[in-house]
Amino acid sequence: MTRAVVASAPAFGATSLGDARTRFRLWAPDASSVEVEFDADRREPMMREADGTFQAVIDAAPGARYRYRIDGDYAVPDPASRWQPDGADGASAVFDPDAYAWQHAQWRGRPWNEAVIYELHVGTCGGYAGVRAQLPRLAALGITAIELMPVAEFAGRRNWGYDGVLPYAPASAYGTPDELKALIDEAHGLGLMVLLDVVYNHFGPAGNHLGRYASTFFRKDRASAWGESIDFNREPVRRYFIDNALMWLREYRFDGLRLDAVHAIEPTEFLDELREAIHAAVPDRHVHLVLENERNQASLLERGYTAQWNDDFHNALHVLLTGEDEAYYANYADQPAARLARVLSEGFAYQGEENVHGEPRGEPSGHLPPTKFVVFAQNHDQVGNRACGERLSTLVSERALRVAMALTALTPMIPLFFMGEPWGSRTPFLFFTDFDAPLDEAVREGRRREFATFSAFADEARRASIPDPNAPETFDASIADIADAERGDGADWAAWFRGLLEARRRHLQDRLDDAKPIGARVIGAKAVQAAWSIGDQTLRVAVNFGDEAVALGPWPAGEIVHAELPHAEAVQLCDALRVLPPCGFVAHLAPANP
Repeated sequence: MTRAVVASAPAFGATSLGDARTRFRLWAPDASSVEVEFDADRREPMMREADGTFQAVIDAAPGARYRYRIDGDYAVPDPASRWQPDGADGASAVFDPDAYAWQHAQWRGRPWNEAVIYELHVGTCGGYAGVRAQLPRLAALGITAIELMPVAEFAGRRNWGYDGVLPYAPASAYGTPDELKALIDEAHGLGLMVLLDVVYNHFGPAGNHLGRYASTFFRKDRASAWGESIDFNREPVRRYFIDNALMWLREYRFDGLRLDAVHAIEPTEFLDELREAIHAAVPDRHVHLVLENERNQASLLERGYTAQWNDDFHNALHVLLTGEDEAYYANYADQPAARLARVLSEGFAYQGEENVHGEPRGEPSGHLPPTKFVVFAQNHDQVGNRACGERLSTLVSERALRVAMALTALTPMIPLFFMGEPWGSRTPFLFFTDFDAPLDEAVREGRRREFATFSAFADEARRASIPDPNAPETFDASIADIADAERGDGADWAAWFRGLLEARRRHLQDRLDDAKPIGARVIGAKAVQAAWSIGDQTLRVAVNFGDEAVALGPWPAGEIVHAELPHAEAVQLCDALRVLPPCGFVAHLAPANP
């Protein structure tokens, strides 16, 4: 595959040139003619280039509303629109990316070893301004990075973000582009990194018009789980997404990107091209590129990607906590403790072995440093893709949840916590959309069919109780109010969580660059022990989700970094580090060569 040359200016969309002039560019290989339509009385023709790109430089100041009129027939928004004031189906607006006055322009980011990530949904947090208002509280908890679920423009006013159709335009339902920049600016002033989840593997089911004038944007020989498969063999397609990534990193100053479901992107070489283009274009800042990749391709991490979301950690942990064994949990139900031990010592649980369907998954990962893996007890997928969006706080005991969160926080891997988790929120996080008919009905019924094979929803009447994604009440029920972190049980949780992250900062953070796994072993039916060398220290953790105490064996004299134990006598018992009580956790630091 020929590598694209990335220029300083974007290849597509409306680029303000100053002096109230704008360059418009659209790749429309199926079109015979394209005009820029400003209103019913003004259309400006565009010139066709050999590769099917149409271009024109036109008098149009920032703020001017426009559409592209294809073959004199139908009008569409700009697929590289920087601003959609009236939503995905409205007119695009010329936008000046240099108009915002940055207050913290000298920010260069933070190294990856300092990352403690908080994933949030912008809409349920009150839009860009609402997230900005939460930042001081999040920083005070010990969070060092916030990760925004996708903000690309989508159809309607409510969506998780994975149905985006205009990847260059920040969702108008959440505020203006400059309000998003103000959020990032404020975060940087508080020392917080801001990561963005981007979706380059598919478009949403409503509001995407590319197939009407650029049919070769998509492949005819295969489809993805979400519809038409994008053809990354084509240079204009690759350039479209590379420029999008560079826009978020350079114009909005995001500190990194989380790439959704890259296992659906083919050929894989595009991911190398994207990474190389980003590193070349943004060489003077810490920029972190994180993958979601069902294939567990350790080779992508070897070649320069910062880290991968480690579903194996969550899945094994969830089975130990809940005993659930349906859907993807079936791959971990046979020996969850052993799979968790392998994750702690080698990164991935699946490194080429077959899953329960006989499909090989993964590549060897034991040679990779622990910081290549992002671990979590909960995230938007694992909560929101449950039929009723239950959090662990409603599924397991408080102590079990604290043990799971302590394990997440106190390994040399990079921890991620989901919105509301730091204060023990019990609010569900449901799947929500805002589609017009007939798509609303199709999504509602499709959602219910999805759970027909689950034992809890085998009954049709029970499936009918699954919340309607399109109902406004479903969105409203998913709001985790951060004010709960300052009152009642939420305040107690938040104080505990703050101490947990302080222990990570004080004992682990500055040693992570030298972290190497020493090994892990199963010490009980639901208990695991693991160790890492971190600089001149050895970190040991032990976790027990079982109903009986487990023997640890003697550990050298050192310091207990953090312990979750059921009663005061157990603390005395654990001081000798020989026995771990039921539902217990301990992290211990000792000199590497005592």
